Amino acid sequence: MQKETRVTVKIPRPLYRRIQQVIENTGFSSATDFIVYVLRDLMSEVETKEDREYTPEELQAIRQKLKNLGYL
Repeated sequence: MQKETRVTVKIPRPLYRRIQQVIENTGFSSATDFIVYVLRDLMSEVETKEDREYTPEELQAIRQKLKNLGYL
């Protein structure tokens, strides 16, 4: 069995366009690079807090990040 190294994730086109605008004149070479960076950052926050309950403020911050990414 061959291990996949990447998968495709679908996001709304308007969000993709916004990401492209945000990354203009930055160090990101593509929207994909930016999205991977943001998701890794978010996951590292979640993983460091796995062993405890989230405060209402933390939950709100996570919801806001997901909303900004177009998932909520």
